[in-house]
Amino acid sequence: MTDNDREQIALFRFSLISPILNRQVKRQNEYLAKVAAKKHNVPYYGVREYSPKTISMWVRAYRKGGFEGLKPKPRNDRGKSRVLTPELKEVILEARKEHPDRSVSLLYDQLITEKKMLPSQASYSTVYRFLKKKNLLVNSPRKEENRRRFAYDQVNMLWQGDEMYGPYLNLNGKKVKTFLFAFIDDCSRVITYAKFLTTEKFSAVQQVLSEAILRRGIPKLLYVDNGKVYRSDNLHFACASLGITLIHTKPYSPADKGKIERFYLTVRKRFLPLLTDEDLSSLDKLNKSFFKWLEKDYHRKVHSSLKMTPLDKYMSQISQVKTYDDPEKLKLLFLKRAQRKVRHDGTISVNSKLYQVPPVYIGKKVKIRFDQETYDNIYLYENGKCITKAEPVIMADNAHAKRGNPISFAKMTEGGSKNV
Repeated sequence: MTDNDREQIALFRFSLISPILNRQVKRQNEYLAKVAAKKHNVPYYGVREYSPKTISMWVRAYRKGGFEGLKPKPRNDRGKSRVLTPELKEVILEARKEHPDRSVSLLYDQLITEKKMLPSQASYSTVYRFLKKKNLLVNSPRKEENRRRFAYDQVNMLWQGDEMYGPYLNLNGKKVKTFLFAFIDDCSRVITYAKFLTTEKFSAVQQVLSEAILRRGIPKLLYVDNGKVYRSDNLHFACASLGITLIHTKPYSPADKGKIERFYLTVRKRFLPLLTDEDLSSLDKLNKSFFKWLEKDYHRKVHSSLKMTPLDKYMSQISQVKTYDDPEKLKLLFLKRAQRKVRHDGTISVNSKLYQVPPVYIGKKVKIRFDQETYDNIYLYENGKCITKAEPVIMADNAHAKRGNPISFAKMTEGGSKNV
């Protein structure tokens, strides 16, 4: 199991427990039973089912250790044989005979709970493969999912996010397309943050969502569409680290994002007609006009459904807002995650450039995080914590560094050399 596998499994586990963490669930036992009754396509493991006890254990693990607590622990018996003994096979077959309709996951948990088998003797996957070979798996029909309308009476319970095409800027005689990225609080209709940008890349989502969190606090749920930037692993990791449940709309269901769509309609009707040629002469001027309209018009106009202004509604529950005031730490949560092996000269390669890391990591694999659009900083991580920053290699300085053996620069770009 690779580090990436462990992170993907942790994301999956968070997706199951986040409704409990964010108090979306009124009756926890009923929710656990509902989740346990379903089959789940789990990264690395494949199709699995989980008992309520296992899911509850993940809730405790997250509350104790955060996102890192949801990652599977490395096996202590890695490299050792885990072939089922004849005695264990008999125990498993006897349990299946007694419970022919029970899922493999529940059957496995039962064997462990009743101490008929130890986790070190056989993994779930081993038992699953054994029963599959014997044609003793149980197939349960899928239950149809019920659609829910999102409507909350607490601020920062749910934010909806989306983008719309903005006006063209006239920059030195050239037309430049703009995009308005925005997040709206479902309860108050406050725009937690919005901004016109000239890119649709993930950096736009990161910039606007980060600013929204710093200004308005952390939402419990984030509802976005299925666009590529919203399905990014970077966004999933950031939300899981912050305790935010990330929800994606179903394809061809624009009505699910009604509040953000209505806001964009308001922008088209009440803001865009006000723009002058001067406003469209630069991105800064466009945003300056937009921010002014947003604060003086939209946020202070009585909303027909609320019977008060969005800002007044939001401020009426300000004591419930969970704030986040560390912009540098927040920025790190959105970085791309990867792994590199440190070469014999103490360097790693990222985007065809070399970076120096502490000598203690030579020959080892290290976890790194970086901005995949700028690559301006490369951070080393250990156990979910940033431990140092990798420095760009300056060839002139590197040539004078003291080493036991001379470095071969010709070999550096080829993945290292045995003589290095």
